[in-house]
Amino acid sequence: MGSPAFAVFTLESLAREGQEIALVVTLPDKVAGRGRRLSPTPVKVKAAELDLPILETTSLKKAGVFERLKELRPDVIVLSALGLLVPPNILELPDYGCLNIHPSILPRWRGASPISSAIMAGDKFSGVSVMLMDEGLDTGPILSQCQVVILNSDTAASLTEKLAILGARFFGDVLVGWSRGEIIPLAQDESKATYSRALTRADGEINWARPAEYIWRMTRAYQPWPGVYTWWHGKRLKIIEALPLNGGGEIGRVALLGKDLFGVACGEGALAITKLQLEGGKVLSAAEFLRGQRGLIGEVLPS
Repeated sequence: MGSPAFAVFTLESLAREGQEIALVVTLPDKVAGRGRRLSPTPVKVKAAELDLPILETTSLKKAGVFERLKELRPDVIVLSALGLLVPPNILELPDYGCLNIHPSILPRWRGASPISSAIMAGDKFSGVSVMLMDEGLDTGPILSQCQVVILNSDTAASLTEKLAILGARFFGDVLVGWSRGEIIPLAQDESKATYSRALTRADGEINWARPAEYIWRMTRAYQPWPGVYTWWHGKRLKIIEALPLNGGGEIGRVALLGKDLFGVACGEGALAITKLQLEGGKVLSAAEFLRGQRGLIGEVLPS
């Protein structure tokens, strides 16, 4: 059970290892892109390539879903970023339970946006937890964990890919060990639990009164979704890449930092903009942008 690209790596790994995948459950196609065409989830695309049976649903509580799963008599159900709540009758269905591959070092960053939350918090490490699911929100006992360093160059996109590859590599061994009774589930320490919430487009709007370090983390944590942006002449101006600097000035004031580089004064320090995109335009380097939009220098962006 999974939907985004994060889950594809595990699906591929299980198929490559010869596991019998009786069914792939994913979200239905949805409208996406400028053409507003129906687009399948990455998991559906990969399942079709592997010639696996697919069930698309917006809810695991829908009529017929439980009956379909029960007919298959699954040994285990593997979940990886499905995006749906799992009801108790399905949790209890497999002999070896429902195993969730969660991209954080639980109990830190339970919930919907663990990768973005780790970057925003300035965490030094992230990781993957394989959890035996219960009825709580990522509260089940841990079967295994592994971790990676969060680099200053990591965005949510790059860290997601790292964790997806990491999880797929070690999940097979966890599955075998669990089925053989070689792994003892470890209860999570509730006193260390933190939670992440679903992100919205509004989370990406910049308040220049924030420290430059904070806004820099935003540009990494919210890439590609929801994206980080400010406003200029009524148009959305996306900040794609940036770096925090020492300095100051009037909050929101845009200043030239060199021939081909500019920055914005923040509540603390300044943010050097290295790559950006004006609404309706292409992603450009700071140098390319300034060649066509020199009027940005000296402007005060809204906070």
